[in-house]
Amino acid sequence: MSDAAVVCSNVSFAWPDDTPVFHDLSFSLPPGRTGLVAPNGSGKSTLLKLIAGELKPVGGSVSVNGVLGYLPQSLPLTGDLTVAEVLGVAAVIRALDAVESGDVDEQHFATIGDDWDIEERTRAQLDRLGLAELALDRSLGTLSGGQVISLGLAAQLLRRPDVLLLDEPTNNLDLVARHQLYDVLSDFGGCLLLVSHDRALLERMERIAELGSDELRLYGGSFTAYEQAVREEQEVAEKNVRNAEQEWKREKRELQQARERAERRAGNAARNLKNAGLPKIFAGTMKRGAQEAAGRSGTMHAARVSDARARLEEAGRAVREEQRLTLELPGTHVPAGRNLFLGQGLQVRLGERDVFAAAGVDLSIRGPERIALTGPNGAGKTTLMRLVTGALAPTGGQITRNDGRIAYLSQRLDLLDPARTVAQNFAAFAPERLEAERMNVLARFLFRGARAHLPVGVLSGGERLRATLACVLCAEPAPHLLLLDEPTNNLDLVSAGQLESALDSYRGAFMVVSHDERFLAQIGISRWLRLAGGTLQETGAPAV
Repeated sequence: MSDAAVVCSNVSFAWPDDTPVFHDLSFSLPPGRTGLVAPNGSGKSTLLKLIAGELKPVGGSVSVNGVLGYLPQSLPLTGDLTVAEVLGVAAVIRALDAVESGDVDEQHFATIGDDWDIEERTRAQLDRLGLAELALDRSLGTLSGGQVISLGLAAQLLRRPDVLLLDEPTNNLDLVARHQLYDVLSDFGGCLLLVSHDRALLERMERIAELGSDELRLYGGSFTAYEQAVREEQEVAEKNVRNAEQEWKREKRELQQARERAERRAGNAARNLKNAGLPKIFAGTMKRGAQEAAGRSGTMHAARVSDARARLEEAGRAVREEQRLTLELPGTHVPAGRNLFLGQGLQVRLGERDVFAAAGVDLSIRGPERIALTGPNGAGKTTLMRLVTGALAPTGGQITRNDGRIAYLSQRLDLLDPARTVAQNFAAFAPERLEAERMNVLARFLFRGARAHLPVGVLSGGERLRATLACVLCAEPAPHLLLLDEPTNNLDLVSAGQLESALDSYRGAFMVVSHDERFLAQIGISRWLRLAGGTLQETGAPAV
């Protein structure tokens, strides 16, 4: 493999409605592990699809050196496929079985090629990703979302790719599966380019690539090193802005002073000429000369002001805009110790499966607790959340709720009407608020001006989360219990920070399901619960 594993040359891309995404984007990636970061909607997934060949640029070229593997966010898989078919080994295994049974048809040998050890390699790869128990003939429809993601990664690794593209590979993975994925990717020896908001995964990268509309900048080191480099750049940029602003103000003062001096000289010259009694022709010539000199001086100072202004604007463009939520949510306050939910002996049966143990699950939530609900994929965490909201009735046990002021944010963020605007959705949640007050609230959630009148359906994941938070946290009445199911899935790091800020301002109780260790560490969890094997247990720390 050459030094450059991926090369993009002057790549331009726009959607069919002519919305531009990239313009003359050029970069090259060497082998090694690279994390790709940028705000939601910047084109990270689009760039991966361009490299993978799923999209074609309208200008420029993309080249990949070697075998390519690509795992998108949404896997185009159906429940009828078997594990072997998803892994792409079904035909080879059938050929191996035929040869072992005595069938020496040449087509079997052609199908097998060099893959005589395919079953061993397949089992080893599944084992490394925590899928050792999966039978190769098992149906995809029986697997959890996290198992499907791990299976998709195993399929790509079995191809022995030189270049591997991964789009949010840790979404829907539990903590154990995440750490297994970390270890597998740490051992990958080719060129890895991944999009992720998972800080723990980004910390394992050798470099961070920051994507812009016409530039991809590479920063050596982990995500922490990238953040430090950005902070240092920002300090320099802010200093340059301060210096440029001082220079601009100085030039403006000098321009004003030059004008005032010119006016004084012109006034003095007119009086002197009148007192000197010179002929009019000489007086006119001297007056014009004074005016021209003043004009030249004024033009020179005006040009210097204009140059200083241009330098100030250029310095300002280098300063990154910080979009932070600054909220006060007094309406969500819950007195300490107030019972908000009590479930005793909760039992749920879905199809032929009992979700909880025979004795049932007990759960109490009091204000203002901050509860993290952890556990492996498929343990029933979402089912338990739905029981708390009332969206699902238990098949056994008793439930007591305080006043029903419960809000639930599902993984799909489907609480709002996608056809209505942000402002219209908020009006439905807070109809008694004055319109001006509603617009002020939306502005605090960074929906200012025309942004508040965009349909929810066109918003990015981070924007939709902010809109949902505005409608939920500032509803009438405000919720006393907030339930969040994998809230950071598909959020960029800026949006995840905004969610952390909103939860910091929230004064009620919340219970969150998340496998994002850094996010959980940032939101002041006071109580840890683990659901596994049909039982719910108190733990002192997140279980890995």
